[in-house]
Amino acid sequence: MNVLDASWLAIDTEETPMHVGSLQIFSLPSAARKTFLRDEVLRLKKASEVVTPWNLKLKNPGKIGRMLAPGWVVDTAIDLDYHVRHSALPHPGGERELGILIARLHSNHMDFQRPLWECHIIEGLENNRYAIYTKMHHSLIDGVSGFKLLQRTLSVDPTEQGMPPPWSIGPLKKPLGLGSDKIFTIQGAALHALEAVKQQAENTPQLVSAISRMLSSATYRNAKLVAPFVGPRSVLNQRVMPQRRLATQQYSLDRLKSIAKSVEASLNDIVLYLCSTALRRFLLERDCLPDSALTACIPVNIRPADDDGTGTAISFMIVSLGTNIDDPIARLETIKASTKTSKKHLQSLPKSALVQYTMLMMSPYILQLLAGLGGRTRPAFNVTISNVPGPKDTLYYNGAKLEAMYPVSLITHGGSLNVTCLSYAASLNFGYTACRDSLPSMQNLAVYSGEALDEIERLIN
Repeated sequence: MNVLDASWLAIDTEETPMHVGSLQIFSLPSAARKTFLRDEVLRLKKASEVVTPWNLKLKNPGKIGRMLAPGWVVDTAIDLDYHVRHSALPHPGGERELGILIARLHSNHMDFQRPLWECHIIEGLENNRYAIYTKMHHSLIDGVSGFKLLQRTLSVDPTEQGMPPPWSIGPLKKPLGLGSDKIFTIQGAALHALEAVKQQAENTPQLVSAISRMLSSATYRNAKLVAPFVGPRSVLNQRVMPQRRLATQQYSLDRLKSIAKSVEASLNDIVLYLCSTALRRFLLERDCLPDSALTACIPVNIRPADDDGTGTAISFMIVSLGTNIDDPIARLETIKASTKTSKKHLQSLPKSALVQYTMLMMSPYILQLLAGLGGRTRPAFNVTISNVPGPKDTLYYNGAKLEAMYPVSLITHGGSLNVTCLSYAASLNFGYTACRDSLPSMQNLAVYSGEALDEIERLIN
């Protein structure tokens, strides 16, 4: 287990479970039998093979063991009747009833004695639809590899049948080499160690330079590069309780790209602008908008294109959301400038140094959480906002059409809101995950982001 994966286990508590989820909404096939979902659940539970990472459980599941000696072993007696569950929504089976159920399921802590995943098949969704909610611990998987894993179980062919469950497919094999997880010979192990030492020595000047720039930016009030712990304290950065809230929104991808092109911004800039504008309104209505700009942590995928492995392979950028700026266009320009600076900073590092840089930059944040100081001191950043690229084609599972995919993410002490977006086919799907107690009426943020989209469209046309 690498260091970053182990850190997700180390900061996992009853109030802050470190699992991430995916909500997939399907429409039933036109000729589906009344027992379609019951039969599907039974078929999924009879899978003859469970592969990595679905078959991995903790070698030392106790709290001390997870902290001091984290590692995986293969579970040879997986109880799929436990991991695969069947639920039904109360009438009328609308988005509200689904959101309440998913929030409740996402609030439940995982059993560390078993492989760290669950799959819930949910029937009774209005308009002849059903949902699948899957959650996995972040130490097993990150957002990008997780959605890749689920995507491999789907097909562009609506007539394909007998498709296997995700836990019978797993990721594609990584090419064997110095970057692989296994070293089969003593000579290979020695070469791997020498290569690691060589890379560390080669990367040291760039790492020192990058960290120095980050530290320097933290001491200057108007620095273009945003550092950790420079954002203000806010209601988004309190201690959290175990229960979660979930809200979703779906927007046309072409609409968002058209706006981005008109203002010479990236799609991610527009996502940040919608979140910033919604947060500004949300906090203004509660008379608690900080005088200085909120900051956002943006996870960045650093997994090579040919690496289909699991585990965590991400770095982070921290950017200004310009929430202290009243003018919408000026706020957008501030976000654009901040993301451009952060990207340039991250791209100045060689790929081989990104893992070390990520750990150096995020170590104070992780130590803050381990020490129980999250939500009690100045936050490393105010909110986490992710944008994960998803499949471009319309997909099916045993004839059922995938209508939408929504991310369901994690939150921590000092960070009671997470916004994650996932593109699918012609849409961009927003998932808002928040603490039920410390951030009441969080669903308004989803509504406000839609109204922010309408506003920026009017302003540029």
